[in-house]
Amino acid sequence: MDADMSSGIGAFAEALASSSPTPGGGGAAALTGALAASLCAMASRLTAGRAKYADRAESLQRIIARSDELRARMLRLIDEDADGFAPLAAAYLLPKGEPEAKAALRAATLGACEAPLEMLRCAAAAVELLEEAQGLASPLLLSDVGCGASLARASLECAAMNVLVNTRTLTDDAEGAHFQSEALRIRDVYLPRAQAVAASVTDRLVAP
Repeated sequence: MDADMSSGIGAFAEALASSSPTPGGGGAAALTGALAASLCAMASRLTAGRAKYADRAESLQRIIARSDELRARMLRLIDEDADGFAPLAAAYLLPKGEPEAKAALRAATLGACEAPLEMLRCAAAAVELLEEAQGLASPLLLSDVGCGASLARASLECAAMNVLVNTRTLTDDAEGAHFQSEALRIRDVYLPRAQAVAASVTDRLVAP
């Protein structure tokens, strides 16, 4: 591994382990989703680079382009998630019981839901690409597709938790209820699909 690459990953892990609240679970969910998209892109690129799979090139190039977009978006969401937490932390410090404080806390809580909800959408899109890649990638790269699916599953679960931890405080709030239902809908639709890809890959890898 390149030294700069390992130091960057190490710096993020160190920040995650620190006493700072950000990055936290949301940032980890975004990074996990970015890794899922990266593996999808890698398996597709390596397959597309072989003359044997020239008939799949167009489909693979589309998967590569979209996977790269998702990876970049997920990485930006690490910072967006941290930025969304700052107003929430500030709102918790406001004097309790005042109408202004209650309104500020509600707005900040809703704002903190936006990044993890976008992570869910990106992770769902990654699952769709991995489903395609499973049927197009070289058999030698199936394990990478399966690992990508497992990472996408983790991203879905973690991103959903980071929505739910905020919406649980928004009782009787229509917008909060919408965020919660949307997070659960995406999670419940795409989690089984990610699991199915990973399980299918595992079955194909097991020696007869």
